[in-house]
Order: sequence, then structure tokens, then C-alpha cells
Amino acid sequence: MFKYSIFLLLLFAFFSCVPNKDLIYLQGEPKEPTEIKKVNRTPYRLQVDDNIIIDLKSTNKELISFFLKSNSSENANANSIGSQSYESGSGYFNGYNVDIHGNIRLPYIGEVNVLGYTTTEVRKKLEDELKKYFNENEEIFITVRLSGIKYTIIGEINSPGTKVIYQNNVTILEAIANSGDITIFGNRKSIEIVRANPTGKEKFSIDLTKMDAFDSEAFFIKPNDFIQVKPIKQKSIGLGTTGLESLTTIISVFSLLTSIIIISKNL
Repeated sequence: MFKYSIFLLLLFAFFSCVPNKDLIYLQGEPKEPTEIKKVNRTPYRLQVDDNIIIDLKSTNKELISFFLKSNSSENANANSIGSQSYESGSGYFNGYNVDIHGNIRLPYIGEVNVLGYTTTEVRKKLEDELKKYFNENEEIFITVRLSGIKYTIIGEINSPGTKVIYQNNVTILEAIANSGDITIFGNRKSIEIVRANPTGKEKFSIDLTKMDAFDSEAFFIKPNDFIQVKPIKQKSIGLGTTGLESLTTIISVFSLLTSIIIISKNL
């Protein structure tokens, strides 16, 4: 009977540990080029509290200075609206924030509504507005981009919280790496992403242990995404991550129960 109990404990410990295949990202062979799906890269539409950088260049540098932020000498040298320190993060503070009404406010031009527009649509909108101030023979070049991609990640992650990555495009793997990676108790097979858009909220689930993750429309995160890394079942029942840890936990519980039974019999 004792040997049978030990066997059951060992068997339970073996199946209670976290399998190695549940910890490895992007398993499997890459698909043939003809089979790879086109990753969903729907252009992001601006929302309230987004921050954008606007670069403006023209042959008429004197006129450009009227549209620059008056408190930024660095910008005046760079011929741009907004900060040039995009990678350092200061662009978020010197860029243009979308207010509660969906507007940004530019010098002389005033308020421009950008809510629900893509950065390309905003660029075209500003080009049409600025053409009123320039002669036909004067060339203008405008670039509009996000000042960074902000996301919030919680759950089984080594560094949870709200993060900002100063890039135009960010994958979920980059977001996780930027947050210290998923803990050993994190469920890499079911990462949840809640995404807000002008029409409401969407919820996605992505399995990062498979190569198919590249095909998911949630593979590239978007500004203000909420990412949740749920725990695996081994954590919820308090077992270890390896067979040895699980066995140790089970033996400790078994010893405690045995002690309680012996004490109760002697009472």
C-alpha cells in the first residue's frame, strides 16, 4: 500500500510540473511563403489622449518658423512641429496631445480635429490647411507619427505596469520583452489583449507558443492596448514549476496530514 501511495505521488508530481513545451515561444516550422497569411496591419485611428509628432519642412524656412512651437529652440533648428527627440521619449511631452474633444492645437492654424483619423489622413489634412499659407512654387513636406506606443500589461509578468515604447510599430513579443518577460507561471498559450477603438472595445487571445501567432491581428499591439497574462493551473493549486518542486509540495502536505492523523489518534 505504501509503495502504491509513493507511486501515485510521483505520478502526480510528474504531471503537475510545467511542461517545457509550454515555456517556449513560436514553436513549429515556419510556413512556406505562399502559405503565410498577411498580418492584419489595419492603420491605427487616433483617440483621445494620444500624442503625435508633426514634422514640417519647406523651402520657405522663415514661414515655417511661424508654425513652430515658440518655446522650442531645438524644434526651430530642426524645422519641425513637435520634438525631434522621438527615441528618448521627450517627444511625448513636446508633441501634440489629442484633447477630450479630439482636437490638437497648432500655432496660427488653431484647433484641428484628428479623432478617428489615421496619421496619414492627418498629414493630408494638414497639407491642405498649410497650402493656404504657402505659394504654389514653395514645397512643403509633412510627416505625422505617434510619439510612442503606450500599453498596460498585468498578470504573470516580471515587470507589470504601463509602458511606452518609442517606435511606430510594436509586436506583442517586444511588449513582453520590454516588461521583463512572462514568469514561469504565465500562460503563454492564451495572452489576452483588450483593445479600444472609436466604435468600442475588442478582445483578442493569442497563443505565443505557436508560429501562427504571426497571423494574429493582435500580434502588433496598438496604443492603449491592455494586455493580461493569466496564470497556468499549476499556480492556482499551489504546485511547483518542476517535478521536484511539485513532489516536495505534495510530500509536505502528505506529512502534515499524516501528523494530524497520528496526533488525533493519540488524543
